[in-house]
Amino acid sequence: MFRIFTRKFAIPAIAIAPLLAIAQPVSAQSSLFGPPTSGKKIVSLKTKERPGTIIVSFSDRKLYKVLKKGKAISYPIAIPRSISNWEGTLPVSQKRVNPSWTPTASMRRENPKLPAFVPGGHPKNPMGVRALYLGNTLYRIHGTDAPWTIGKAVSKGCIRMYNKDVIDLYNKTSIGAKVVVSWKKYKTASLTASIDREAYFSND
Repeated sequence: MFRIFTRKFAIPAIAIAPLLAIAQPVSAQSSLFGPPTSGKKIVSLKTKERPGTIIVSFSDRKLYKVLKKGKAISYPIAIPRSISNWEGTLPVSQKRVNPSWTPTASMRRENPKLPAFVPGGHPKNPMGVRALYLGNTLYRIHGTDAPWTIGKAVSKGCIRMYNKDVIDLYNKTSIGAKVVVSWKKYKTASLTASIDREAYFSND
């Protein structure tokens, strides 16, 4: 079942990022004094979902990639603003490297300074370096040109990740993978011990 809780049923879901800010390409984001480039952790996670499933918890502000029973990869995310809240279960319908970005008419009315189009691979592209498309909606799991927004409620429905993290998730996720999005809170604990390499590096 797919449910959307918004003031309007159809809300453009491509996240807005500050396009006027100076953004660094991925290779330059690992500066010692720059913003974080990844928040990936291996955690314990109690869930009935099968390995390969992606669980998005807006309450935790985390995305979990289920590895096997009791274990998952945890990534920090930026979540939708309160007026763009939604939840549901959708499949990954497309995957794109360096996706382009075209803001909707409503986005440009809200912010007339937005460009009409940003090509893929551009350092100021709000979609970042990878995107996973969810069902036939406008919702995406994608990277960002604004890593300082990770952990905050800033998007119009999309799920933002650090570029390094979204590349990692992209490589581990197949078309058709199940994505469960909710406001459920999860109890997790960081696992520092080594994990099964096959489970960690395999795709769905």
